Amino acid sequence: MSAQAERGGILLTGVNGQVGGQLLPLLRELGEVCAPGRTELDLADAEAVRAYVRRVRPRWIVNPAAYTAVDRAESEPELAAAINAVAPRVLGEEAARLGAGVVHLSTDYVFDGSGTRPWVETDATGPLGVYGRTKLEGEQGLAASGAAYVTLRTSWVYGATGKNFLLTMLRLAREREQMAVVADQHGAPTWSRELARLVAHIMRGAERTAAAQGVSPAEALSPQQGVYHAAAGGETTWFGFAEAFLRIAREALPAEHFATLRPIASAEYPTPARRPANSRLNCGRLREVFGLALPEWQEATARVMAEWLAGAGVRQATRA
Repeated sequence: MSAQAERGGILLTGVNGQVGGQLLPLLRELGEVCAPGRTELDLADAEAVRAYVRRVRPRWIVNPAAYTAVDRAESEPELAAAINAVAPRVLGEEAARLGAGVVHLSTDYVFDGSGTRPWVETDATGPLGVYGRTKLEGEQGLAASGAAYVTLRTSWVYGATGKNFLLTMLRLAREREQMAVVADQHGAPTWSRELARLVAHIMRGAERTAAAQGVSPAEALSPQQGVYHAAAGGETTWFGFAEAFLRIAREALPAEHFATLRPIASAEYPTPARRPANSRLNCGRLREVFGLALPEWQEATARVMAEWLAGAGVRQATRA
């Protein structure tokens, strides 16, 4: 392996987020990981980001961090842009200068949500709000930076920890008699742990190629660089997703109260930011290039619920 390939560890952003938290132990298997929290690295400060990367000198930069408050972004566009648009570009520029590889996470919100066909990577983008627009600008900035990169667009991320739709709904379902859930937005709930495994898989492949060819991981990644769609298999709606995990909760905890669900249209639940009605992502390119597909959303949901129930002291032998 060349001296450049041996230099540096891995810089991981967003370690306190859903995907970042799952990534940390997996990336440690690949080497030393520098995982600064918000107090150590403010992604909204471009010069601080640049200085941090130059000090750490990583061989990989993994960036799952983002400004994800979709509605609040409409009133905080500058902050959303600093984290979602400027930071990825700066990380890419510094990666290019160092010869480091970059893995970056993006979103289905770069599309306008029209139609019913799953989106492919080459489809025209058309974000509906500030969040989607700034995430798209981040993709574009990274692509123009000159770094060897992979951008993974995903959808509806959730897990057994952190802040997400599943955990919020499980909490509210114990407090309310009925809950209205949007039933006309279509996509695939994607488990944060499976996303983390995918990122590690891509990096391990580049590391193996680098070792075999005597090049840096970034050079090994370069022929595969670009944007990929990475979401769970299958599709559902937010209502269908909630119905599925609440069914598991009711079966495992028959003595507990859980609210009944009522399907509604998006128009009945107005929000500051518009959500795409069609968040379906075609992940065929990911399978072809990296030989990996994420599990069906129902399978992952059952596994996440088994973890949630285990945390509540309930055994689920048939679903674990």
